Amino acid sequence: MKERPRMLFYLTIIFGCQLAGEGLVTVFKLPIPGPVVGMALLFCGLMIKGGVPKELATVADTLLANLSLLFIPAGVGVMLHFRLIEAELVPITISVIGSTLLTIAVTALVMSWLGKSKPTSEKGEI
Repeated sequence: MKERPRMLFYLTIIFGCQLAGEGLVTVFKLPIPGPVVGMALLFCGLMIKGGVPKELATVADTLLANLSLLFIPAGVGVMLHFRLIEAELVPITISVIGSTLLTIAVTALVMSWLGKSKPTSEKGEI
């Protein structure tokens, strides 16, 4: 019975970081999504703490295992607005393909840049 309150505590920490991220984005009018800022806040807190507590890892794993449930509202929205999507299918398709190609290109450039900045030994070890 003692484990449940700790899990609720860590779930509150996760959602609190997300809320703080949303607040910071709203107050400072940042061009990044609030959950991303919240995730960065959580990451910084874990770096200060020196690791991920076991209960937090359990809560995070449970959230990730049930992540597909969060896509149900999006699926309902797609079904609800099917006619609108059908009317705008060409621009949507071009946007998705273009953004995917751009993401792949930027990722490749960043990985190439990061790969050059690390010295390697003769055996290829870092």
